[in-house]
Amino acid sequence: MEHTRLGETDLEVSRICFGTWQFGGDWGSIEREDARAAVRGALELGIDFFDTAQGYGWGESERMLAEALGDDPHDVVLATKGGLRMEGGELRRDASPEWLRRGVEESLRNLGVETIDLYQVHWPDPDVPAAETAGALQGLVDEGKLRYVGVSNFSPEEMAEFEATRKVDATQPPYHLFRREIEADLLPWCEQHGVGVLVYGPLAHGLLSGRMTPDTEIGDDDWRAGSALFRGESFRRNLEVVEELRRLAERRGHSVAQLAVAWTLAHPAVDVAIVGARRPDHIEGTAPAGDIELSSDELAEIDRIMESAVQVGGPSPEAA
Repeated sequence: MEHTRLGETDLEVSRICFGTWQFGGDWGSIEREDARAAVRGALELGIDFFDTAQGYGWGESERMLAEALGDDPHDVVLATKGGLRMEGGELRRDASPEWLRRGVEESLRNLGVETIDLYQVHWPDPDVPAAETAGALQGLVDEGKLRYVGVSNFSPEEMAEFEATRKVDATQPPYHLFRREIEADLLPWCEQHGVGVLVYGPLAHGLLSGRMTPDTEIGDDDWRAGSALFRGESFRRNLEVVEELRRLAERRGHSVAQLAVAWTLAHPAVDVAIVGARRPDHIEGTAPAGDIELSSDELAEIDRIMESAVQVGGPSPEAA
């Protein structure tokens, strides 16, 4: 597994990061034994970077990851996120110093570690000045509870405001073949400012997995059931695009999922792609993407194929 330096940090990480959103229950139920086996399989493949969040099942994902990693000595890099909370049944952003400190303490207990390698603000909070958020996180770094500080779903302007107080070590935006808006501003900004980039959703949350068909049914307990990306004419049109991408991938001896992940890693500003897995065969199928190099001709062919695709966006994953 190819490794890289994350931004300007001293974190040397696998270019494929194992994401654990699915462990929190938002993608439907998951078997704990399958989850544990998937994590162990990732380790065997050379993946040593794991991303989770307090908001993924409110600690459940973090605890399940810690359980799967077990007590065996592994030189892994752990990233988690905070700054969200539930209030009256509604999800709210809260990047206040008090809530972030509480979240860090809970994440440390859930993960069973003394220091979190990368702690990210899950979403920007318009009600809390960036200086307060950044200052609070720097204080937690000074206390040895965090090594590095990042953000997720922030715009360049929001990162610049944060950086007026404390450097952004890494950012986590959505990026895949059907969602490319960050190429215009965020990725160039990160290159200019030395910010590490780990993208989430490189498989378009399953659309690029190669396993979906027009007859695929998504359970009501899966967040994708409410997304426009997975229903109607847009879904059907994009599945036709995926089929054309599959043919290109197979000419290279790869799966369409591997091609899709390798495409995100081909951008010079992207350090790492986050890939989730519910079972060992899922991560075994995508991990090889970390070692695939796409030629300029192949990238041009992918762009040609994507001309007929329905692009998506929105303030939350594929909610447009």
